[in-house]
Amino acid sequence: MKIGYPCINESMNCTPNSTFRLSNYSESNLIKKVENNLKCLKEILRYNVLNNLLFFRISSDLVPFASHPVCKFNWEHHFRKDFQEIGEYIKKNKLRISMHPDQFVLINSPNPELVQKSVEELKYHCELLDLMGLDNTAKVQIHVGGVYGDKPSAIQRFIDNYKQLPVSVKNRLVIENDDHLFCLQDCLQISQQVGVPILFDSFHHHCLNNHEPMLTALKSAAQTWKKKDGIMMTDYSSQQPHAKKGKHTTHIDIEHFRAYINSAKGLNFDIMLEIKDKEKSALLALMIISADDI
Repeated sequence: MKIGYPCINESMNCTPNSTFRLSNYSESNLIKKVENNLKCLKEILRYNVLNNLLFFRISSDLVPFASHPVCKFNWEHHFRKDFQEIGEYIKKNKLRISMHPDQFVLINSPNPELVQKSVEELKYHCELLDLMGLDNTAKVQIHVGGVYGDKPSAIQRFIDNYKQLPVSVKNRLVIENDDHLFCLQDCLQISQQVGVPILFDSFHHHCLNNHEPMLTALKSAAQTWKKKDGIMMTDYSSQQPHAKKGKHTTHIDIEHFRAYINSAKGLNFDIMLEIKDKEKSALLALMIISADDI
C-alpha cells in the first residue's frame, strides 16, 4: 500500500507545473518552463523517496500546451534524456505514478471537435509516461464526463469513443467515479463493456452512491484491475467541516482515515490523498498505516 499526494509539494520552494498564457507562447518560453518543471519534479521525487511517499501524481502542465496546435516544437526529442533520467529514478525506487488531465478532457462529449482535442491531450499524457519508460501500471485517470441531458446516451458515447482510442491510451486510461454525475455503478457498467479499470474515489463515493458499503465498493472496483494494470489506485479525502458538501478537507482527519483503512483490511491498494496540504497529510497517513501495521 503506497501513499502519495498530487502534483505539488507545499514544503518546497519550486513548482513542477509552471506555465504561461497562450498569447505568450514561444519556443523559448516553453523550453524555460519545461526546464524548471523537470528540475522541480526531480527534487520532489527525491523528497518523496526520502520520506517513503511512493505514489505521486505528475502535473499535466509539465509540458505546457504540448497537445495544443500552437506547439510545433519537438519537446519529446529535446527533453528525452531528462525524461529517461526521471523514469530510471522512478523505476529504481519503485515509485507509482499517475496523471490526471483537466476537466476539459471529455471523450463522451457530443461535440466531435472537443472529443478530438480530448484524445490529443490523452495522447500527450501517455507519451510523456512512455518517454519515461514506465510500464502500464502508471495510469492516466479521467472522469466519465458530462451527462448532456441523457445519461444512458452519455455512457454509450463514452463506450463507443473509448473503443476508438489508440492502444497506447487504452493501456493507461482509468476512469474515476465522481461526486455528482457518474457513481461507481455507472463506472462498473462502462468497465464491463470495455474493460477499463476503475480508480475508486472514496470521498466521491461518500457523496454519490447506491448505498454500497465502502468495503463492497472497494472490492467491486478492485475486480476491474488486471495484473498488467498493477494493484488498484484510489483517491482519498474527506469532507471539509462547515463547508459545502463535496469540498475536500484542508488537513487529514486522522480518525476518519484510520476508520477507512481499518474497514478495508485485507485489500491492497495505493492511496492518493486529495487533501489541500498535500505532503503534510500524506506523511501523517503514512505514520497511521505504519503504526497500525496495515
